[in-house]
Amino acid sequence: MAAVNSNRIVKTSLIISTYNWPEALHLCLLSISRQSVVPDEVIIADDGSTSETYTMIEQMKEHFPVPLIHVWHEDDGFQLAKIRNKAIARASHDYIIQVDGDLVLHKHFVKDHLELSKPGTFITGSRVLMNKQLSEKLLLSGQTKTGIWVSGMRNHTNRFQIRFLRNYFADRYQAHDIMKLRGCNMAFWREDLIRVNGYNEDFYGWGKEDNEIAARLVNSGVRKRVIKFGGIVFHLYHPENCRERCEENERRLAQTIANKVVYCKRGVNQYHYEHAELYA
Repeated sequence: MAAVNSNRIVKTSLIISTYNWPEALHLCLLSISRQSVVPDEVIIADDGSTSETYTMIEQMKEHFPVPLIHVWHEDDGFQLAKIRNKAIARASHDYIIQVDGDLVLHKHFVKDHLELSKPGTFITGSRVLMNKQLSEKLLLSGQTKTGIWVSGMRNHTNRFQIRFLRNYFADRYQAHDIMKLRGCNMAFWREDLIRVNGYNEDFYGWGKEDNEIAARLVNSGVRKRVIKFGGIVFHLYHPENCRERCEENERRLAQTIANKVVYCKRGVNQYHYEHAELYA
């Protein structure tokens, strides 16, 4: 549902990126359905999962509290930038919150993001890392709530939701460092994403696509905010992704920073969209 922020009604699209882990995605979706403020729609950006993920999503649609949209393309390697662009193009609402499908969202996650939303800014948050044993326990139980002091977690300060500290640090904590962000916990105004043409699809394989879009947003005049002591997400344990193309992606990021690039050539404008005036 829409939330009120500074006398404005903010409607939001929540985008979840996923690949072949339907059990984790199911838990993520359960945590979204239990939000104190639910988003207005949820879009699953699926980077080529098999039919098992499709079947689970279709089953979830029957009882999900808001529209649940599945955006999929064929598996052709790690193409996170591309599938996120397709999801952005499909989004119907002004504000886009972005997470990964291996996260469990704190019940006030969406509420926190909307309360910090401000024109001319984007938001990045952090995550709480869970070990393998705790992750397996949650996956088996379908539980989306954990105690603050439960064992099996790292990044202890990221567990706490403290509203006045959240507001205090929003423009103070790592505010000018685009290297300090997590693509699994970000939020943008849709018009800002369209202005910089979304994610740069020259980024193929794991790494740095989030920093690069942040760099272009900053180059275009959009300011970074940080959500600390709020917007909490719990990261399910899994082995690290292959990082063989990270060095090449780092070179692309360095070029964007050095040349103050604001617009990428291979971006979201390649895909069908409903709000054509934003691309004019």
